[in-house]
Amino acid sequence: MRVLLFLATNIAVMVLVSIVFNLLGLQGILAANGVDLNLGALLVMCGVFGFGGSFISLLLSKWMAKRGTGTQIIEQPRTREEQWLVDTVAELAKEAGVGMPEVGIFPSQAANAFATGWNRNAALVAVSAGLLQRFSPQEVRAVLAHEIGHVANGDMVTLTLIQGVVNTFVMFFARIIGHTVDRVVFKTERGYGLGYYAVTIVAELVLGILASMIVFWFSRWREYRADAAGASLAGNGAMIAALQRLRAEQGLPQDMPGELTAFGISEQLKEGIGGLFRSHPPLEDRIRALGG
Repeated sequence: MRVLLFLATNIAVMVLVSIVFNLLGLQGILAANGVDLNLGALLVMCGVFGFGGSFISLLLSKWMAKRGTGTQIIEQPRTREEQWLVDTVAELAKEAGVGMPEVGIFPSQAANAFATGWNRNAALVAVSAGLLQRFSPQEVRAVLAHEIGHVANGDMVTLTLIQGVVNTFVMFFARIIGHTVDRVVFKTERGYGLGYYAVTIVAELVLGILASMIVFWFSRWREYRADAAGASLAGNGAMIAALQRLRAEQGLPQDMPGELTAFGISEQLKEGIGGLFRSHPPLEDRIRALGG
């Protein structure tokens, strides 16, 4: 699953958890005499819910990616192109030491691809129809090698752990902020008032957006690792050629849903502070890192 979809799922899960958290009255165990926070208990509880939401997103990643992109899984190859695609993925997966992924094609004219799944031995690798139509077999193979690199590197599991830590501390500090505002501004003396719940939810959203910069930084870093893995599997020259071809297509319309581009390979042109929320490094930097 791509990073932005993963983040969106996490935000939705965390908001839902917050609502349930409050409706069930679980905040009661976090206050001593209705005033002071039990920070130890709060941190443990936030860790349980924070990592829980992250792992739910991981387990749903393949299902959401298939439906979000309209990916059609190749159960039985019907054309030579599909047979070549399945055979190439099988060859690369074997060389990388991972189990055979599901292979699919999604209906997009943009040159793109993605890999996702909770288990490196039961992943999903999909490419766009546009990529298959316009890229040479060597370039497609390099793209597939890049995606297999993500699978072999265990990027989704690592992302889940990072997101779990981020979720935990977002929930933790949001509740401290909510507690403080409720006591100092709204003068609530025992229990919690409406101000606490409203401020906590807003703080979670704001802190979640800021903390997502950590996740995007990891996303950019892992692209370099996946490029290196792709170069190892398909050849350095082929990997550079594929990235150069992607760079040449930057002017083409990218019709993958905006929230589903982060785990693919399409370039995202953002400047200034927007670079902190970029899921991929500039293609020029990726090519340069491979010696191109």
